[in-house]
Amino acid sequence: MKDQYGREIRDLRVSLTDRCNLRCVYCMPEAMQFTPSDELLNDDEILLVLRVAADLGVRKVRLTGGEPTVRSGLVDLVGRIAALGAFDDVAMTTNGVLLGRLARPLAEAGLRRVNVSLDTLDPEQFRRITRWGRLEDVLAGLDAAEAAGLAPIKVNAVVVRGFNDGAAADLARLTLDRGWDVRYIEMMPFGSVAGFQTSAYVPSSETMSKIEAALGPLHPVDTTGYDPARTYRLEGARGTLGFISPVSQPFCAQCGRLRLTAEGRLRLCLLRDDEADLRTPLRAGVSYEDLRERFAAAAYRKPWGHGLARQVIPRQRIMSQIGG
Repeated sequence: MKDQYGREIRDLRVSLTDRCNLRCVYCMPEAMQFTPSDELLNDDEILLVLRVAADLGVRKVRLTGGEPTVRSGLVDLVGRIAALGAFDDVAMTTNGVLLGRLARPLAEAGLRRVNVSLDTLDPEQFRRITRWGRLEDVLAGLDAAEAAGLAPIKVNAVVVRGFNDGAAADLARLTLDRGWDVRYIEMMPFGSVAGFQTSAYVPSSETMSKIEAALGPLHPVDTTGYDPARTYRLEGARGTLGFISPVSQPFCAQCGRLRLTAEGRLRLCLLRDDEADLRTPLRAGVSYEDLRERFAAAAYRKPWGHGLARQVIPRQRIMSQIGG
């Protein structure tokens, strides 16, 4: 399956819910209104879309949210996805709060690895960013994920000016003794919180400079395959550091990813509002072949890239409603 520019589509991110047990300042307002549960795709509907995606050539699936671990029946759903036997990689992005008790059951069900969001190692700073969270829960979740064999572990940090832009070096130190990939992500503007996200944006070049000033030079690491992160390693470190720079250094030319929102819309670019509705035909009893054609037709019109340089900001959703 290819888009109109010849890029092969092999990666699908599937949002299981728009709900979350945190309220990170860069993601959503504290008094968030969530989608009614009957408007979200059920397990059978998700499985059908995934069968179609696999049939069309998708080989990597990442489960996202909101926060995917708050979805009821998550372990069973992961087991059903793994049982399809169609994907080279079944992964999950999570805030890690519930991983302490879920990591092993998820691994046994067939989950391969996790990306855990962690923006700082300072407990008070963590609380300020997440509004509700406890740092110790996430650290326990990371330990549980590692013990369960959910590897390689990636730690994702969104860098927010005035909140955690001074925490980059502390997070980088994790890679000295742990074989983790700590990745720093530039904040992107979305919907109702776009103004805050734009004013608090920190370019990757600034984050890299702070790390090098504290810990020494970053050495480039050659990677195989497509990865949006530019990867480096500190001298003698077990793990790596990655920098994902969608604003300052867009990687649209290599993007082969689509996103399925929790209510069943296929989003063609994270930073564009263009979507294809799959839930309506699904619930109208569409045939498998028709659904397959709709999926492929939507994938074909995937745009070349975002328009942030021209101040084109996605307005219809915030990040938690897309599935990062």
